[in-house]
Amino acid sequence: MQLRYNFRLYPTPGQRQALARAFGCARTVFNDGLRARQEAREQGLPYISDGDLSKRVITQAKQTPERAWLGEVSAVLLQQALADLNTAYRNFFASISGKRKGKKVAPPRLRSRKGSRQAIRFTKNARFAITAGGKLRLPKVGDVSVRWSRSLPSDPSSVTVVKDSAGRYFASFMVETTTEPLPTSPNEVGVDLGLTHFAVMSDGEKVDNPRILRRAEKKLRKAQKALSRKERGSENRKKAKLKVAKAYAKVTDTRRDWSHKLSTTLIRDNQAVYVEDLAVSGLGRTRLAKSMYDAGWSQFVNMLEYKAVKYGRYFGKIDRWFPSSKLCSACGTIATSMPLNVRAWTCGCGVTYDRDINAAINILAAGQAERLNDCGAQVRPGLVPAPREEAVTHPKPHTRQAGIAVL
Repeated sequence: MQLRYNFRLYPTPGQRQALARAFGCARTVFNDGLRARQEAREQGLPYISDGDLSKRVITQAKQTPERAWLGEVSAVLLQQALADLNTAYRNFFASISGKRKGKKVAPPRLRSRKGSRQAIRFTKNARFAITAGGKLRLPKVGDVSVRWSRSLPSDPSSVTVVKDSAGRYFASFMVETTTEPLPTSPNEVGVDLGLTHFAVMSDGEKVDNPRILRRAEKKLRKAQKALSRKERGSENRKKAKLKVAKAYAKVTDTRRDWSHKLSTTLIRDNQAVYVEDLAVSGLGRTRLAKSMYDAGWSQFVNMLEYKAVKYGRYFGKIDRWFPSSKLCSACGTIATSMPLNVRAWTCGCGVTYDRDINAAINILAAGQAERLNDCGAQVRPGLVPAPREEAVTHPKPHTRQAGIAVL
């Protein structure tokens, strides 16, 4: 299982200049490679292969006066910048051909030096190392101070140095880890995500929505107004822009920390966790978009998924069209309609439900049914039978691959 471990870096002023030079060289190689392929397409020439492109924009470019300064940085980070371009093209071609599922991928675009995020990647070929004193040794940069919050489980295969919009530097290590199964728990839980309450559990527990962005809006508004009053191109505007970026970075860090704590608690206390597969991109086009993105559902669900793999738990997603709110968890009757303003309802069987708790109970039941169903057919709790047309003689085995996650 591969995971990313992020740590804060504190480069010296000279090391910051060296990193800025490295960021610029990697961006130049990426843009030169992109322009070369765009020009070849416009002229009707064949697609430039990865090897030929590397010779043109790196090896041969270093021999010209215009690009001679590319030799001032490690050649590995230049090759990795070109590898990112090649990956972007492969994803684009796979998307338009239908081989890649999900949202359509746009073709690669030119990178801007004014972008909010700059990054370079070093692999083992670059011979980066962690010194005995706990510093990160980067080729042609030096030994950079690192704030270690924990130890790495194994030797990293690569490290990505990132500068964010707030001017902070981070080292992201790619590490191969093994699963760490927790003691078996008899508990399983269904989780209904929402806005009034961030999460409602099938056992009746409700977790309030922290509304982190909403609470920081006053401070953000003040910083943005101060930025709008500054003259464009002035030093004061740069300072005000950095202040806005730091305020937003604090919101992002607070939300991530809160999601980590809640997801860890759920995985630690339950053997299986089930949630709905929400269409976040679709909900993002509604009037609730700001509140929805403030909640950070996708980030939270991704944390549950990779932590379940790491700690030997089961994580399941219920189909987004499953009527969890309209389905009576006692008799299986589905209500004809359930507007959002209806927070409690009474079924014809005489049972009165809290809307969110009933949905969480149905998510738990549906998740347990799908987990036990060998063929993977959709099974609803209560009196609703499984679709028989989905029952097959030779079911395909379920596999789960461990993805790359950010800790």
